[in-house]
Amino acid sequence: MRRHHLATLAYEVEARGLRCRLAGPDEMVLGVVGPVTRRQIMVVATPVGSGWSYLWSGGGMADVARVSGVADQLARLLS
Repeated sequence: MRRHHLATLAYEVEARGLRCRLAGPDEMVLGVVGPVTRRQIMVVATPVGSGWSYLWSGGGMADVARVSGVADQLARLLS
């Protein structure tokens, strides 16, 4: 399930012109890179309560159901 959520986010961030790759043991972390700034954010998907959330460096957190909004936010942070 974790990898599925990260792959879904990867598709969304790539559609916004960002680069990304799954990394770590069992590809449990998504590294997202701004192509111009080369800044990077690491994202994980983790079970929270009865669902799943994305967590990213800098204190970001959002429900996986908000994948488009998360991708937009990451694009803003990395621009």
